[in-house]
Amino acid sequence: MSPFIIALVAVSAVLHVSWNVRLKTAGDPVRAATVGLLAALAVIVPLGVVVQGFFLGMVANLFPFAPGGGTDVYGRMLAEELHDKLKQTVVVENRPGASMQIGTTAVAKSAPDGSMLLMASATSLAVNPNIYKSLAYDPIKDLAPIGLVGSAYFVLVANPALGVKTLPELIAYIKARPGQLSYASAGIGTPHHIFMELFMTMAGLKMQHVPYKGSVPALNDVLAGHIELMFCDVPPSAGMIQTGKVRALGVTTKARLAAFPDIPPINESVPGFEVAGWFMVVAPAKTPPAVVAKLHTEMKNVLDTPAIKEQIAKLSLLPVTSPSVDDMKAFVKSEIVRWGKVVEAAGIAGTE
Repeated sequence: MSPFIIALVAVSAVLHVSWNVRLKTAGDPVRAATVGLLAALAVIVPLGVVVQGFFLGMVANLFPFAPGGGTDVYGRMLAEELHDKLKQTVVVENRPGASMQIGTTAVAKSAPDGSMLLMASATSLAVNPNIYKSLAYDPIKDLAPIGLVGSAYFVLVANPALGVKTLPELIAYIKARPGQLSYASAGIGTPHHIFMELFMTMAGLKMQHVPYKGSVPALNDVLAGHIELMFCDVPPSAGMIQTGKVRALGVTTKARLAAFPDIPPINESVPGFEVAGWFMVVAPAKTPPAVVAKLHTEMKNVLDTPAIKEQIAKLSLLPVTSPSVDDMKAFVKSEIVRWGKVVEAAGIAGTE
């Protein structure tokens, strides 16, 4: 259908609505004008998706985690660049809670018009489906991948007062005190939690889990000595590692990192241990294919900008090349299976 015909249909619809409104509000010209304008907008805005291939208005980018962490910093940078690419207002809203379920559910149930996006993660898309029986969203059926935007390695950090200086020393220390030590996480099902459960399973350890509402408050309690250790993403912990306020005992990557060459990979002490967090921008599943394609293209362009590449390096994130929408769907499915095995082995499945 040509743009002219679409515009003609739109004008006809507006005139039809306005005429009906005038009939119902005869004798009150102010009310008629006001209601007529609102009715006209109600017709025009949805047609904007058809005419322009994208929602005309503000785009909300929901973050289902607390502000201040590395993902939050990176996500805001992405939102700023996306604003420049789309030439539309992109606002960021943190809506944490219930292991990312609150924010994720809000986007999954929102209007599928490109006006609501989610900065999702392995927790919301791959881990939660294995933990919660009554999850209010289905990551495959209710959400559409837009772009795989980053991957993050984690560092195992401990309070220096614990007295251990190497990972083998830590493992021996925990084994001698089964169940006596505690570890912090950013919440149930987060990488901080799942990575530690995998580490304990592979190393034959037992500790108590203390979940927090974000990595920053969790790290602060490790710093204060209330909790012995945790897996933490790099941005909030880098300064504390460099100043010796927390001791880094291992990284989750397979090889040593240029940014932290003195921190050994955990797989040197626990063979086969290699994990990383990942982030994916998604939209409601029924978002029109043209809108998904537009957002996917612009997100790939965003990842190609010098500012984002610089931010990735600054935050010690691992760069990614976002695959196709179909490949991302297959990736999420495979991650659900992968982390389902970890969740089952850790005995944390079946939460209401």
